[in-house]
Amino acid sequence: MARAIVHMDLDTFFVSCERLNNSQLEGIPLIIGGGDRGVVASCSYEARRFGVRSAMPTSMALKLCPQAKVIKGDMERYSQLSHTVTEVIQEKAPVMEKASIDEFYLDITGMDRFHGCYQWTEELAQRVVKETGLPISFALSINKTVSKIGCGEGKPKGHLDIPEDQVRTFLNPLSIQKIPMVGDVTFQLLSRIGIRTIQTLSEMPAEVLQRMIGKNGVEIWKKANGIDNNPVEPYTERKSIATEHTFVQDTIDIAHLKSILSGMVEKLAFQLRSEEWLTSTVVVKIRYANFDTETKQCKIAYTSADHLLTQKVLSLFDALYQRRMRLRLVGVRFSGLVRGTYQIDLFEDTQEMLSLYAAMDKMKSRYGFDAVMRCAGAAMKPNTKDTILKRKS
Repeated sequence: MARAIVHMDLDTFFVSCERLNNSQLEGIPLIIGGGDRGVVASCSYEARRFGVRSAMPTSMALKLCPQAKVIKGDMERYSQLSHTVTEVIQEKAPVMEKASIDEFYLDITGMDRFHGCYQWTEELAQRVVKETGLPISFALSINKTVSKIGCGEGKPKGHLDIPEDQVRTFLNPLSIQKIPMVGDVTFQLLSRIGIRTIQTLSEMPAEVLQRMIGKNGVEIWKKANGIDNNPVEPYTERKSIATEHTFVQDTIDIAHLKSILSGMVEKLAFQLRSEEWLTSTVVVKIRYANFDTETKQCKIAYTSADHLLTQKVLSLFDALYQRRMRLRLVGVRFSGLVRGTYQIDLFEDTQEMLSLYAAMDKMKSRYGFDAVMRCAGAAMKPNTKDTILKRKS
């Protein structure tokens, strides 16, 4: 039996959320993001016609489209609406994976025996629009790669059905940039030798591609040929992520304590970004030598940037640690998590900060967490005796 995999994507999600709240924003160029030194988190199709794109510096976007209206954005509201959409889809779908705050994969294999897969998916999309007011696109095909590419090609409000015998016909004329995993560097490398369409890429020997671009070469070749056996992973909502450090000897060394906390924050924040989460609540925990345990927490704007989270954690620690007794344990927890595809808070951070985090995360992913660290957190190394706690509903 051929698999039936659906990719659903809320069209210009942040923009659509703002237009739900204010109908006067309909039809005008709209940019969601930070101030003059910030970057674009999302933009309307009206702004895209002028060349505005996500992650572009806001100043550049306004030069391209000076008539655009800029809105800072409300991540908490976006998260609530995403949760509502998730509930609508999860209630009907046999298997659902939430890929990001506005993207979903569904495995509806076998549904044709009871109800046409395409008709079922179309009715679900209509229900999402009716119950939330948010526009949504989808594509139905044999695997996650083809359905994701199809959903992107069908936007906005597109509903595509790409059966198995039409996969190659659909993929072949498209740019290789449409393939997940093909970034700017890979695109430029392949373009220089004349490989610009998926068909040309699919006809290359997989071994040659692997020699050119490394271990991902075979995976990219498979995707170009419409091959993707990755399953749809059932969705569960993570509630928090935390780490604790127990000292071999109880300590009152404030500088060392703060260095440990800074390193813990950096480690957790990297995990948040790697798994595409943002946090809205920071909790600090301490345990004294006599085993008395105290915690303190605060709400923050959604972020996964350790330079912002470290400030909050150290501030909470200063307010919490008042007894000047030796400590045997410190801990940090981030909760109130929401899904997002943005590595750090695009509503506040500058293009320079985005580039810095992207470079640091790339090195950490390739060479290990401690490949590059802030000096303040250097005391926190992977070989210290800490415990990672992951809590799920």
